[in-house]
Amino acid sequence: MKISPKLSSALKSGTATRGVQVGAAAIVIGLIFWRLQFSTDAICCGDFDGYYHIKWSRMLWEGLRNRGFPPIFTWLPLTTLNPKDYVDHHFLFHILQIPFTFSDERLGAKIASVIFASLALLSCYWLLVQHRIRYILVWLVALLACSSPFLYRLNMAKAPPFAIIYLIAGIYLLFKKKYRLIAPLAFIFTLTYDMFVLLILAVLIWVAVIGWTERRFEWQPIVWVLAGTAAGFIINPYFPKNLHLFYQHLKIKLVPSDFSTKVGQEWYPYNSWEFIGNSLVACVAMVVGYIAFDPADRKRAHHSLFFLIFSTALMIMTARWKRIAEYWPPFAVMFSAFALQPWLVGAGSALTGRSTDLLKELQPFLDRNGPGPQPIADDRMELARTIGAAVIAVLLGVVMLFNLRATVGDIKSSESHDYYRAGAEWMRANVTPAQRVFNTDWDDFPRLFYYDPSHNYVSGLDPTYLFDRDPALSKLYDRITLGDEEDPGPLIRDRFGAHFVFTDNAHDKFFNNAIESGWFDIVYEDTDCTILRIRDQKGEPPQVLPGSGVINDDQEPLPDEEPSAE
Repeated sequence: MKISPKLSSALKSGTATRGVQVGAAAIVIGLIFWRLQFSTDAICCGDFDGYYHIKWSRMLWEGLRNRGFPPIFTWLPLTTLNPKDYVDHHFLFHILQIPFTFSDERLGAKIASVIFASLALLSCYWLLVQHRIRYILVWLVALLACSSPFLYRLNMAKAPPFAIIYLIAGIYLLFKKKYRLIAPLAFIFTLTYDMFVLLILAVLIWVAVIGWTERRFEWQPIVWVLAGTAAGFIINPYFPKNLHLFYQHLKIKLVPSDFSTKVGQEWYPYNSWEFIGNSLVACVAMVVGYIAFDPADRKRAHHSLFFLIFSTALMIMTARWKRIAEYWPPFAVMFSAFALQPWLVGAGSALTGRSTDLLKELQPFLDRNGPGPQPIADDRMELARTIGAAVIAVLLGVVMLFNLRATVGDIKSSESHDYYRAGAEWMRANVTPAQRVFNTDWDDFPRLFYYDPSHNYVSGLDPTYLFDRDPALSKLYDRITLGDEEDPGPLIRDRFGAHFVFTDNAHDKFFNNAIESGWFDIVYEDTDCTILRIRDQKGEPPQVLPGSGVINDDQEPLPDEEPSAE
């Protein structure tokens, strides 16, 4: 069929307009995330995991160059991430970071974070543009204003931005019913990050939605998503160990009660006011979406019903685990956008309070695209909508500015890039390589790994890794680091196989016990950290002097032998 030049021009114009909208949004989003990311000189933020991710990406590249791929992970030998059982469950994410490791790894990680975070938010906006959601600029501001924790967590140099990108791609394929393409998407998602379970959830929700709106069982997306996920597990350099690690993650993290061991703060819930205050726009978007959703219009309801269920599930997860704040807020905004779309175009039955069947009968009288002069009421309604959209955009802009200001402040408060650098480099220069260091905080590991990869450590990346491998040793680790063991030296030496202790300067109870026990010498100290060495024999407590630098220059030479791991 030949398309008329007029229609062809209109189609091209619509495509060009959408391209301009997405391009302009990309610039705005990129500038905002650049500002947020470079509010600190460190690899952003909150935790130190970005240091591990960029360092390991570099090591993967070196392994490829030296034909030792994947390299052996030797840095956490007492945990489930020991050399025999290590699994990189961010494997493809680390591969995608490799191009950013060739010069300054810190700068590379920050630039990668800006690009990945921008693409994640832009993908949400792109989906709205693709479905011709009205007042699209309002929704762009809403996405940027949806949640301060969302902006903060998206700036972390970690894998969640890819989860959002893959989810948006999956939703687009579901909406277009291009189910076969979900298989390669699920394959890539599984290799990238273990939140691929959200794609499976999205598929199951879509199948239920199709069952309700079209009264049929849509089995194909289930088959393709499971096939792609299975391939991601099997066609994997860590198969079958990755299956065990995934099971351990589910077993430890997905519990209705408290965790069996202390985990990162991101796995604990918000309190109610913190939840609402941090994500006010997302909460309002959910309420608006619930009110605007029109279940009577079964033909048009499948997109908005999908987002209703999916965003509600994410909201419940966010109430349970803080870390889902990096997923739920933008999907809350998209739910509101799709639920409001029939109102904004005058097609929803809820707009007039009449049933869909009655609207069909009245359509010849309500058709705004028909010939003849348009009713004045329609023009007034459109003007009212435009004014309302402008007012809402202004209000959202104010919230966005407050959120950006708060997020910049939070990121600025992160520890600087040089935090622990001097202490870690002292160990690298003065402690025999391959020795084990007892780190008193599991979450200090990424920076120690970044600055001093010449030694291995007791706990890192997640405390559950030590607990899963040896619950008794994990509980002993907690007692020692919390200061509940008054004589920790022999326990650290004999049970953990370490002769050196790296601690921040906040573990007062542990530090006082260690010094008073007579088993430790202070070999290094600065404003960020202290390094202790376990003596061969118990003696008099060392003299603790104010200041920083090497405290114990007059002690005997550091041991050359590698201590036993037993």
